[in-house]
Amino acid sequence: IGDLNGLKLVNDAFGHHVGDELLRKAAEIIKSCCRKEDIVARWGGDEFIVLLPQTSQEEAKKITKRIAAFQDAPAEPIKPSISLGYATKEKADENICEIVKSAENWMYRRKLFEGKSQRHAIISSLEQTLWEIAQETKKHVERIKEISRKIAEAIGLSEKEIEELELLARLHDIGMITVPREILNKEGPLTPEEWKIVKRHVEAGYRIAQSSYELAPIAEAILHHHERWDGKGYPQGLKGEEIPLLSRILAIADAYEVMTAGRPYRRAVSREEAVEEIRRNAGTQFDPHLVEVFLKVVSDI
Repeated sequence: IGDLNGLKLVNDAFGHHVGDELLRKAAEIIKSCCRKEDIVARWGGDEFIVLLPQTSQEEAKKITKRIAAFQDAPAEPIKPSISLGYATKEKADENICEIVKSAENWMYRRKLFEGKSQRHAIISSLEQTLWEIAQETKKHVERIKEISRKIAEAIGLSEKEIEELELLARLHDIGMITVPREILNKEGPLTPEEWKIVKRHVEAGYRIAQSSYELAPIAEAILHHHERWDGKGYPQGLKGEEIPLLSRILAIADAYEVMTAGRPYRRAVSREEAVEEIRRNAGTQFDPHLVEVFLKVVSDI
C-alpha cells in the first residue's frame, strides 16, 4: 500500500488537474518498478495498492524500496514522495483483507515516522522551485532574514515569533510558483490582466501555507505581505494595525534589500538612498513605528 504525500497541498494550491497529473506520474513510476505480473491500482483518494503474486517478503521489501526511490525523480510543482507499507500472505487460509489491513497499518506507521522529514522535503522542493522561477536567490533571502530579525529583536518579539518571521522571509512569495512562466519571464510591461494574475500569488501562497502543518502559522502573513499601511495594498486593502505584524516587518526588510541589491530590471541604489526612500514612505507604505525602529538598527546591518 502506498500513500502519496502532499496531494492536498498540490490540489489546494494548483488545482485538481495538477494533482491528477501528480497521481498519474506516481502511477507510472510505481508500475515501472514492478513486474509484468504485478497489479497496480488506485486505492482511494491518494493511495495505491500493489498486488505481488508469488512473492516472498524479501522480494516485496526490494520492490517497496524501488518504489520509494521515485521521490528523487524530478517533477513539478513538487517532487513526489510516498509512504509505503507491505505485508505477505503466506498461507492459503489467511484472509486477504487482513493482509491488506496489515500493509495499510504498516504504511501509516511509516507515514507517522517519516512525516516531519517528508513535510520538510515538500517545503524544500517548493522553495527550490521558487528560486528557479523567480528573481529570488539564497543571498536575498538571508539578507531579508537578517534585517527582519534585527527589527524583531528591537521590538521584543519572542524567539518563536522570530522563527516564524524568518520562515516568512524564506517563503513569502511561495505563491509565485503558481504564476505562468510566460508571465514571470516576460521582458516587456505586464498587461492589466497579467498583473491581476501576478497579484493572485498572495492567495495561492496562503492556500499552500494552510495545507502545510509547518507553514500554517504564517499563512495570514503570506496573504497580507503586499498590504500597505495606508490601505492601498492588496489583496484586501487592510490598513494600519489590521495588517499582521510579521507582514509589516517583512515589507520594510524586503524593500530595503531589493533597493540595495538591485534586480535585472532595477539598478541598485546606495544604502543612504534606500534608507531615505523607506523614511519617505513611513505612514503610507510602511508602519511608521517600525520604520523608526529600522532606522535605529540599519547601521548594524
